[in-house]
Amino acid sequence: MTFPEHLLYTAEHEWVDWVPGTQEPVSVGITSYAASSLGDIVFVQLPEVGTVVQSGDVCGELESTKSVSDLYAPVSGEVVEVNTAVGDDPSAINDDPYGEGWLFKVTVTDAQGLLTAAKYAELTES
Repeated sequence: MTFPEHLLYTAEHEWVDWVPGTQEPVSVGITSYAASSLGDIVFVQLPEVGTVVQSGDVCGELESTKSVSDLYAPVSGEVVEVNTAVGDDPSAINDDPYGEGWLFKVTVTDAQGLLTAAKYAELTES
């Protein structure tokens, strides 16, 4: 399985399109590995706009036909937008996890422990 090189990843299987040193709002989602492992996602609970999230903390929930999984914030900051389309049609997360299946956007105040695509690929292979 390959992962987009321009994204950064967490060990909890989230991705973020953050460029270190910037504070622009960034998109957050789950990886194709996570989407595949979860199976068909049928329900999504996302943080509300204005919520301050802390890197590594639970900020939402994904429910699939197999299980319920916590969603972790990959960075710290304030949620500035939520993808309401995945609330209406959670299958977009499975179909296009790096595009239409993004989950929320956050203005980054702190980010630590993010993995490159190569490091994340190593993690998922073990």
